[in-house]
Amino acid sequence: MTASDSALRRFLHGLPGVDAVGLEARAASLGTRSIKTTAKAYAIDLAISMIDLTTLEGADTPGKVRALAAKAVNPDPTDRTSPRTAAVCVYPDMVATAKAALTGTDVKVASVATAFPAGRAALPVKLADTRDAIAAGADEIDMVIDRGAFLAGRYMDVFEEIRAVKAECGDKARLKVIFETGELSTYDNIRRASWIGMLAGADFIKTSTGKVAVNATPSNTLLMLEAVRDFRALTGVQVGVKPAGGIRTTKDAIKFLVLVNETVGEEWLDNHWFRFGASSLLNDLLMQRQKLSTGRYSGPDYVTVD
Repeated sequence: MTASDSALRRFLHGLPGVDAVGLEARAASLGTRSIKTTAKAYAIDLAISMIDLTTLEGADTPGKVRALAAKAVNPDPTDRTSPRTAAVCVYPDMVATAKAALTGTDVKVASVATAFPAGRAALPVKLADTRDAIAAGADEIDMVIDRGAFLAGRYMDVFEEIRAVKAECGDKARLKVIFETGELSTYDNIRRASWIGMLAGADFIKTSTGKVAVNATPSNTLLMLEAVRDFRALTGVQVGVKPAGGIRTTKDAIKFLVLVNETVGEEWLDNHWFRFGASSLLNDLLMQRQKLSTGRYSGPDYVTVD
């Protein structure tokens, strides 16, 4: 199916069309599930352990990155039983700072690369960006696809670019491929992009950069979960999923965990296979965790400002 541009096109356009009404109805239905007491406490700790704690701003400084790394390792200084986050995600020039701050811990360093967030650069530039991030110590690379090429129907160009970045990562870093689902316009396009990413060797497929109006939604995440389920059934290869952008509350996070459990099962309920790309989500999870522990809602003054 990837032997030529025409073969890839035939495969992608031969995928079943997405029933948008059915997809959105199922996502909405799963979002009404009620999680209580011990199950909620488990879900909160699981969600914390799945966060890629992220700062991707032009005003990022070494001090801010070190503070974020400290929070990733010890999210709640008042309660040492709180789990650590999965990773800290930064720009390539901040990877060395994050790596040094996380030395001796199991928290990963993730770096956006390939001309994030627009992806508008030549392939040699994108590969150099990836290479520099890995050389600085990145454990994971979050790349963006060329949405212009995809929307123009140049599927093989997108496939080859992902494959080239994956080859650059080798066994040194896991690769997350960002589709920017808010710019792909249709569910059919999201399904096709998911298959291109997986066929090209992505370790994770990721919804968004967090830099556009529409980011992760239950519906587009459900669609990507169905894609990784079907891909494993076809190939035996398991691929992770990372919704990113717009997930801010504990209630939101639990909805996504229900989607995972009901669509792909417990094997994906682990931070090796599912992540949240988030910055503000962690604070709400910590406040809800404190409420379950103490019976009182502590409020935002009891968590650090990111």
